[in-house]
Amino acid sequence: MRPVQKMFLSACGLATVLLAAGCADEQQAITEPGAPLADVAAATATSANGSGIWLSAEEVKTLPTSGRAWSNLKAAADRSCGTPDISDQSDKANVCVLAKALVYARTGETKYRDGVVSAINSIARSGRYSGRALAMGRELGTYVVAADLINLKSVNSSLDQQFRSKLQELRKASTSGAADNLIDCHEKRPNNWGTMCGATRVAIAAYLGERAELDRAAQVFRGYLGERSAYAGFKYGELSWQCDQSKPVGINPRGCTKSGLSLDGVLPDDQRRSGSFSGRVTKENYAYEALQGALAQAVLLSRQGYDVWNWGDKALLRAYTWLHNVAKYPAEGDDTWQTHVVNHVYGTNFPAPTPARAGKNFGWTDWTHGSR
Repeated sequence: MRPVQKMFLSACGLATVLLAAGCADEQQAITEPGAPLADVAAATATSANGSGIWLSAEEVKTLPTSGRAWSNLKAAADRSCGTPDISDQSDKANVCVLAKALVYARTGETKYRDGVVSAINSIARSGRYSGRALAMGRELGTYVVAADLINLKSVNSSLDQQFRSKLQELRKASTSGAADNLIDCHEKRPNNWGTMCGATRVAIAAYLGERAELDRAAQVFRGYLGERSAYAGFKYGELSWQCDQSKPVGINPRGCTKSGLSLDGVLPDDQRRSGSFSGRVTKENYAYEALQGALAQAVLLSRQGYDVWNWGDKALLRAYTWLHNVAKYPAEGDDTWQTHVVNHVYGTNFPAPTPARAGKNFGWTDWTHGSR
């Protein structure tokens, strides 16, 4: 286990619990832990800026400065990121700036910190937002984490205040498309839109130290993971992939089957992009995009002390299990960063290549969460 993993587990004060039994036989091969796993019930609670809403600077300092994952990260950090455009949902400046923040946190070389400061300054001084909620959801949260990694408040307190004010403005700014604003997107859309918006919502609340807002975001996410008693205010599309169409959820419940096919862990509102359920497995990449946002929410909320990895009967674990073991559809391209986190948390051995490509909202987890 890597040094950073040891820090996570010791900080959590975790008790030993086996991964939930009762999965279908077809779902056992990959979800069996490669080594004994402590329970994922609790996670490190953080509150102050600079203490690690994604990963703390102290934890980063334990990570290696050699190997393929480090070389890939360092190469990205050495590139020019360009000017951030949080209204462009395909802008890759966000994960480039995150790379700079991570390398600065590890090496202390100020040129990387300066790149982060420049990007945040551009966002803090930007005008009124004009774009879709999805774009803001994909882009903005990454910069919040980067600001936390460099401890912006201690580096430039004036800019930090401007950035905080801008974050408060942006999360309520009017957006085009399928949601009125970032929060509306999180609370209305039970798919890739909502999960991406939720990740940025949580990042902002964590950075600003807003416990009530974190509690609300956590409640919504818990509902998405299948616990309708926590929240059930989403607006769903076509329902054929749902296990119970009268009680739709973001991730199908454990043991769900339909026409003899396991749908345990399916993301119905994203899987429907492949067409209505017809009794056969389909491979739908929107499920992985939704999981990019969902996984980011989980990491961010777990760092704030929420028992997110166990919510929905380990809904996130079941989602990846279905994609790998039933759909036979492992993560590819810019989704490969996800399995490093899943393996780290649940002790699974899903395929997790190194180097892994950064995603649409986060990345570099083959270095921060992967095995050496």
